[in-house]
Parts: sequence; C-alpha cells; structure tokens
Amino acid sequence: MRTLAAIALICTATAPQAHPHIFIDAGLTAIVDDKGALQAIKVTWAYDAFYSLLVTEDAGVDPDGDAVLTKDEEAQLRGFDMQWIDGYNGDLVARLDGEALVLSGPRDATLIMREGRLVTTHVRDVAGAPMLAGHSLSLKPYDPTYYTSYDVTMNVTVQGLEGCTVARNLPDLDAGMKQLQDALSKLGRDQDAIEEGFPEVGEAFATDVEITCAPR
Repeated sequence: MRTLAAIALICTATAPQAHPHIFIDAGLTAIVDDKGALQAIKVTWAYDAFYSLLVTEDAGVDPDGDAVLTKDEEAQLRGFDMQWIDGYNGDLVARLDGEALVLSGPRDATLIMREGRLVTTHVRDVAGAPMLAGHSLSLKPYDPTYYTSYDVTMNVTVQGLEGCTVARNLPDLDAGMKQLQDALSKLGRDQDAIEEGFPEVGEAFATDVEITCAPR
C-alpha cells in the first residue's frame, strides 16, 4: 500500500526481504444506481493487529494499550491511510468485460478499531458510470511490490442490483512463491531495496473477484 506511512516502513527493508510486511483482509461493494450503472466501489481494509498497533502508537492514541479507541481517537486516526501519493492506484485494479476502469481517489473515509485491528473504508467513484447489469466486473486488490498482502476474506456484495453472482478466483500460491524467489535470487543481499526496487510479483498472489450480473 503506497501511503506515506507504508513508505516509511519500506525504507527500513532490503530487497531480499521483499515479502509482505502489512496484512489486510479486504472487502468490496459494487454500488449500482437504479438503471444498473456502476457508480462506485466501496473498499474495506482490516489491518493486521501488529500494524494496527504501530499506527496507534505512532499517533499517540490508545495510551492504555487496551486496543479500544474512543470516538475522538477514531476521528484523529480517520483517513491515515488515505494520504495517497501521485500515481498510486489504491492497490485495486478494476475491469469491466476485460476493459480497465478508471477510479477516482478515495472519499468518505471511515475508521473503527475492532478486536485490536483498525478497519477502514473508503469509496472510489467509477468514471463514466458504465452499465454493470449484463456484464462482468473484475476487482483485483493487490500491491504490485507485495509489501502489503491482501486477502479477500470479508464480504463482497453488490448494492442496488439483484441477479449478481460473486466468484473468488484464488491465486496459485506455489507459483507465486516461485516467482518471488526467482526475482529475489537475482538481487544481492546487500542491495538497497529503494534503489533496486521491490520485485513486482504482487499480482501473482492476488485474488481476482468476479461479479457477474444478469441483464435487466
């Protein structure tokens, strides 16, 4: 995830250690209008407990360490992961019938702490509002560098349109690990990760969510 906080963590790693450092359970909602047009994608990220602890400690919230935030503390943290740098795609690739969709930056951010994990949501508008009814939508959340690992374990839904099916096409993890190992084997142990660049193997570990909706 290419937020400013993640970049700070990346700077401490070396290329041979290019494996996930942040783990996110993801959920997705396709938001459709009454004509069957795709208006937006709502994205949910549930961060792993360790990264959540790092974020709260860095922000100076939850001083008693009970992993329970007050409303004021939640408001203070809200949007911490929405400070996207130029060119960052939000770790989400969306396609309709194989054609790439253009998504806006994030809006309407929310944040809560649930069982020691920060859970955030944001909404991204879909340019052109194409018809979803009668078509197939692919949503693939992943970090190209695999610094952040996304697992689509949360709900995937369609809001505003019935007659849709959801399929989760899971990655071939063995093939992904081989691709990662092959890429890392070409880098020396002492090479700087920022200068050399993390190998872009993240897509090999990505779940492809397919939403197919019947014609209206």
